Amino acid sequence: MRFLKDIIIERGQIFPNNVVKVDCFLNHQVDVVIVSELAKEIYNRFKDSGVTKILTVESSGIPLACLTALEFKIPFVFAKKRRTINLTENLYKANVLSHTTGKYSEIMIAAEYITPEDKVLIVDDFLAKGSALHALIDIVNEAGAKLIGAAVAIEKGFQGGGDALRKEGVRVESLAIIDKMSQDKMIFRDE
Repeated sequence: MRFLKDIIIERGQIFPNNVVKVDCFLNHQVDVVIVSELAKEIYNRFKDSGVTKILTVESSGIPLACLTALEFKIPFVFAKKRRTINLTENLYKANVLSHTTGKYSEIMIAAEYITPEDKVLIVDDFLAKGSALHALIDIVNEAGAKLIGAAVAIEKGFQGGGDALRKEGVRVESLAIIDKMSQDKMIFRDE
């Protein structure tokens, strides 16, 4: 998606440890016009797949998941990273390793929100090594729901998570794939 690649080049920053900082438009301050365009693209790629529920992890994936759900006119659910008093005992849980913090955290979803009747599309802001997506896939499987695929705004292709998921048979649609990074340059797939 040339639109997203141009915005990443224009507004994104490269930080040490292969971190792409795009929090000025995607996952801290949210430019809803940009994110709406990304959501429309995801909708166009999956509109004929029968999706009934969008799934993401708090917190960075929420804006894109929300606007994607709006395009589909269906609910979205986000996995919580902290247990709150209003969560029931009936939970689906999985562990996820954060690329940016380097720490594992348990994610959880109330079982009532993902059912065996659901056809789930996972939506997230980034895909690096695939830990978050694998954890969400585990939850979808535990719920007995059908996984339709995963859509991410930015994939770091050089970290292998997307390719590994594709080899496992998961349909992964990334709007921009960064194949190489240096201190001052990103090289995108299809360029």
